[in-house]
Amino acid sequence: MSPGIIFNNRVLDVVFIAWFIAQFYKVLTPVFKKRKFDITRLWDTGGMPSSHSSTVSCLTTCIGIRYGISSDIFAITIIFAGIVMYDSAGIRRAAGKQAGVINSLIEKIPLFIGRAQYNKHFSKEKEAKLKELLGHTPVEVVVGCALGIVIGLIFKVYLQG
Repeated sequence: MSPGIIFNNRVLDVVFIAWFIAQFYKVLTPVFKKRKFDITRLWDTGGMPSSHSSTVSCLTTCIGIRYGISSDIFAITIIFAGIVMYDSAGIRRAAGKQAGVINSLIEKIPLFIGRAQYNKHFSKEKEAKLKELLGHTPVEVVVGCALGIVIGLIFKVYLQG
């Protein structure tokens, strides 16, 4: 069997493809919807589909194909995938919602204490907004998971070769 491209590892090759497709979709969607090209979405978090989910579900699928679903390494990857997907739809999404609330409160502080007092007590760095698009909706996680599984299955022959 010939080695893979990334660190001579075929699993990493396929997982990278799953991640890239999910992230590149996030770059292309605004081009068609808003006629806006934003390459930063390629390495940004949040949005449809979840690249975290596509990556870990593809990893799990690849490991299942290469080593079988009764292997210890498959068990490890399926638990890892569950934790990552739970985190992205739960904890990270909640953190993004909290960032939105904090950003809204920070915007309103000058209305309560006046702009002069605000400028006196708060530096310009404090005006930087917190990142709100951190996690994913459950649908984004499920779509990312499905994408990862499909990519892994498409490359079954490559993984076994």
